[in-house]
Amino acid sequence: MDVSPILDSLNDAQRSAVTEPEGSALILAGAGSGKTRVLVRRIAWLCCVKSISPYSILAVTFTNKAAGGMRERIEALLEMSMVGMWVGTFHAICHRILRTHYKEASLPAAFQILDANDQYRLIKKIMKALDIDEDKWSSKTAQWYINVKKEEGLGPEDIKTNKDETERQLLRIYTQYEEACKKSGLVDFAGLLLKTLMLLKENEHILSKYQDRFQYILVDEFQDTNALQYKWLCLLSNQHVPVFAVGDDDQSIYRWRGAKIENIHNFSKDFENVKTYKLEQNYRSTGNILTAANNLITNNKERLSKNLWTEGDEGEPIYLFSAFNEQEEARFISEKIHEWVSHGNRRDEIAILYRSNAQSRTFEEVFISTQIPYRVYGGLRFFERAEIKDALAYMRLCYNYKDDSSFERIINLPTRGIGEKTLSLVRNCAQKRNISLWEATILLLEDNQLTSRSRQALNVFLKLIGSLSADIKSFELSEQIDHVINKSGLKNYHGKEKGEVALSRVENLEELVNAAKTFSIDEENYGDMSETDAFLAHAVLESGEGQGKQWEDCVQLMTLHSAKGLEFPTVFLTGMEEGLFPTEHSLSEPNGIEEERRLCYVGITRAKQRLFLSHAETRRRYGSDMYNSPSRFINEVPTDLILEVRPQAHIKHKLYRSTEIGHTGDDGVLQVGQRVDHEKFGSGIVIECEGQGSSARVHVNFEATGSKWLVVSFANLKVL
Repeated sequence: MDVSPILDSLNDAQRSAVTEPEGSALILAGAGSGKTRVLVRRIAWLCCVKSISPYSILAVTFTNKAAGGMRERIEALLEMSMVGMWVGTFHAICHRILRTHYKEASLPAAFQILDANDQYRLIKKIMKALDIDEDKWSSKTAQWYINVKKEEGLGPEDIKTNKDETERQLLRIYTQYEEACKKSGLVDFAGLLLKTLMLLKENEHILSKYQDRFQYILVDEFQDTNALQYKWLCLLSNQHVPVFAVGDDDQSIYRWRGAKIENIHNFSKDFENVKTYKLEQNYRSTGNILTAANNLITNNKERLSKNLWTEGDEGEPIYLFSAFNEQEEARFISEKIHEWVSHGNRRDEIAILYRSNAQSRTFEEVFISTQIPYRVYGGLRFFERAEIKDALAYMRLCYNYKDDSSFERIINLPTRGIGEKTLSLVRNCAQKRNISLWEATILLLEDNQLTSRSRQALNVFLKLIGSLSADIKSFELSEQIDHVINKSGLKNYHGKEKGEVALSRVENLEELVNAAKTFSIDEENYGDMSETDAFLAHAVLESGEGQGKQWEDCVQLMTLHSAKGLEFPTVFLTGMEEGLFPTEHSLSEPNGIEEERRLCYVGITRAKQRLFLSHAETRRRYGSDMYNSPSRFINEVPTDLILEVRPQAHIKHKLYRSTEIGHTGDDGVLQVGQRVDHEKFGSGIVIECEGQGSSARVHVNFEATGSKWLVVSFANLKVL
């Protein structure tokens, strides 16, 4: 038959992989090297040349979207329906097997899948029934523990505890959770894989059925498989079913989700007669971007070597911007976006990438003020994030006990034993008496209408808010928020949880303190409001502004993890400082730096034409200025590829004599980078100058109060 439609447009390496004759194969597919094309063409080759039935092929993807896209491309290529072909995620395929063999898996015919939110609610219910104090034992931690153990292939009966109290308590929850799932006919996501693995292990005839059925197994994103998925593949293939594994160990960035980079490294050892193919020709990025990525990733020792290259041009240099602080970093990027758009380009061709989603706040603030539509990809705007709204609800209630919305939001957060039944009594009382929930609570306590447990819990809550309210009256705004976040238990509540998401929530709460420190009242909008009231109003108003809809032309803001699989003509890789990227946490973890470097590699290879790297000399974190050195990853990019850039304000800044800024003394000058002192705001650094004469303004980053624009003739700044 004519195979040219299948092999056309493939390069030599791709063609070799697609036409692999026999045995298992490991396809090391570099970023932008056409891995999906190879997977689709491989399936078409098996069907047309090897005469393999589509129903005898198992193709495993990591998302339902990828599975649907693969099926559509195969159908278009072969001009035939692939309805019966087994293509889907690990979870979808396991669900299909369990539905067929529910009896052998000891499941009811109509068993239901438990999503992450439902799983969390069930765990909370179990902990309450076990009378476990959630202030001491977080339900999020219990959920993380259960899923990790399942991904390791361990049920409660497989876990042996010693004298560790934490392990014993978590195992107790896991045991009760499994009993509850069994009783209700529920299976969670990790359980789909674990139960399928157990089903195949314990039923030889079922295992043989699928080993005979599937003549070929193909796996996408192989570097992201966890221990349980790898065991599942090994069992199903049993060495005689060839596995076509496509992945890139340089893009393995999900260790925190259970992914084992060891799987792709061990594949050639665990499977027989494995042939390795390297897809190194890149169709996405310029030569300079690829050279930067190659030089960076070679610093990782534990990797399967490959080297990306392109037939395209070298392109523009890698631009490096060194900002004084994060505000200047965001303003510089804002200027570049306006410049890009002024030349007829689209905003959605630009991506701002950052390590921690707390970094989005500064960009959002600047983009709103400079009227740049943006979208936070895969996440919420800063002031819309749940933990931020929780902290602000505490602040609002401290200043207004009659704020029923805030009262309801935080009355049981962190958990303090106030259930829906108690809250219903409070609501009913408030409605009948036409009073606030706070007043209704006091009334119910006075009238002895509650159980002793409910009375105690409500008393604790009222006393907490009363204490916070009294404490913060004399504090500065940022100190108020910091105090509320800590004393309310919100920070500790999220700090006890596990995983990247929990860490992100803590960072967001810390960033809220930074937002308060840099906040200055806009007289036009907030008039005579207090600083606290103005900030709370600002948070509500900003949460409803700026973010474009998905279909609008807007700049894309996202974490580096969210960026995987995407590409953009222009990429800004921001916050490249030691302690931020790589993170402080990674410095103490085994192989932590190597994963951070892979994440940087992913970020660099998202760029098609232009790549900007940026870092700040000082960045406000955890409520204070941090002076971090540039990230080691910047130093791992060849210097001959880098062009250092500064904004216009730093190239053509004006010099002002001390007499022009309102103080006497030596005949010094005020200029960008100089340290100054202000009677009210304290000491700081001049980061920008604008205008001349009596109308001249300077932008000063003050250590205690954040950055502020000041009119030179009135500021009375003293040069330090």
